[in-house]
Amino acid sequence: MIRLRPSQDRGQTRIDWLDSKHTFSFGTYFDPDQMGFRSLRVINDDRIKPAAGFGMHGHKNMEIITLVLAGELEHADSLGHGSVLRPGEVQAMSAGTGIRHSEFNPSPTEPTHFLQIWIEPDRLGLAPAYQQAEPKAWNGSPWRLLAHPHDPKTAVSLAQDAEIWQGRAVAGERIEYALRPGRGLWLHVVDGTLKIGQTELGPGDAVGIEDEEAVTLMAETTPANFLLFDLGPAG
Repeated sequence: MIRLRPSQDRGQTRIDWLDSKHTFSFGTYFDPDQMGFRSLRVINDDRIKPAAGFGMHGHKNMEIITLVLAGELEHADSLGHGSVLRPGEVQAMSAGTGIRHSEFNPSPTEPTHFLQIWIEPDRLGLAPAYQQAEPKAWNGSPWRLLAHPHDPKTAVSLAQDAEIWQGRAVAGERIEYALRPGRGLWLHVVDGTLKIGQTELGPGDAVGIEDEEAVTLMAETTPANFLLFDLGPAG
């Protein structure tokens, strides 16, 4: 079973300094049919104008992962962390019992483009925590592991039976990914075009995949960069 989520059907929040597209219900955008996929609750595709950003605000009981695609994102939080996140790095916060943070574009001239992802934790009331790291090298593979609950090869760990893989394919490349029993996949295209079966996906397009043994991904005419969420059983 494959569930298509076209980019143009996403919700949107647009204000003077922010353009945010929502794969799932978020903020003032609500669609009862788009409340998430298994433990994956939010994928926000955010663009922030120069010298602007989110002021200090709070979260609880959520695993929050941020990936910068272009520009820089300056982070500060109530645990005392302060850092700048750049393309190629991955940031994760376990909000747990409560954390406050701000995310700001420090450039006076260049916009920032990033994805913010929320995954529901497997238990409530965790101690809040912060991680920021650069994933291991590709080493000739089309995949590299960004987040995992316990794999030592991962960049950041998650309090959930969820894996986040970054994938890339050159034009003409075919990639296979096998599903383990009981698991589901959510595929989000970051840039380029990618074909799954007869369905062609472009930037911002996504598909949810369940009850399949494997999927075949094909970058026919252009390179593609994408994220794959490998998620355990719901509930």
